[in-house]
Amino acid sequence: MTSAAKIFLTAGGLAALVAVALGAFGAHALKGRLSPELLTVWHTAVEYHLFHALGLLAIGLVAAQLAESTLLKWSGWLMLAGIVLFSGSLYALALTGVRWLGAVTPAGGTAFLAAWALFVIAILRA
Repeated sequence: MTSAAKIFLTAGGLAALVAVALGAFGAHALKGRLSPELLTVWHTAVEYHLFHALGLLAIGLVAAQLAESTLLKWSGWLMLAGIVLFSGSLYALALTGVRWLGAVTPAGGTAFLAAWALFVIAILRA
């Protein structure tokens, strides 16, 4: 297995584990403590976190076949950055109520879009 495959499979598995834990935390520990609006923000963070954890797993599986794909590696790093920026900013917003944190979210969304675009290009060039 290539090092890129190991990195992104490991990152995807860990990201999925954390997403499930944070989803359970939100459903049980935060349900009575956050407003319905902020619970929706938390849910969105978890949803995108989990979807992109699966994306990291897909990148890892493809990286096992396309070991030398720089585009695929960039896709993985951008997807990881997207999880941190997009979901991380929404988690922080939900917990603190500090609205300016929402300004970070689009940077994460842009990282997600770029990651998926690079993933597709890497596949088409293979």
